[in-house]
Amino acid sequence: MGQKEIAGKTVSVNEEGYLTIHEEWNKEIAAAIAVEEGIGELKEGHWKVIEFLQKEFKENGTVPSLRRVTKAGGVPTKDLYAFFPGGPLKKSSKIAGLLKPASCV
Repeated sequence: MGQKEIAGKTVSVNEEGYLTIHEEWNKEIAAAIAVEEGIGELKEGHWKVIEFLQKEFKENGTVPSLRRVTKAGGVPTKDLYAFFPGGPLKKSSKIAGLLKPASCV
């Protein structure tokens, strides 16, 4: 584990850049990670996914599956891939300040 400065704040990250202490996350960090990941500015659809991931993580202690995000989160698969191209669950989890989902390689 190491540390990295994101949005002017030093945070703990693992070797892949995922926050290891979720409590260090804030919306400014999310916005900075989104830019790093090539997403750009976070819009309403992005925040819907991020907020759902955080709610599920808080309630269950794990990052939900892609299927759960689409079914329970109400975000169509097509939209999820449009919001977070190149790995929607992996990128959205990183931006949400959560660990890499176990289902992602």
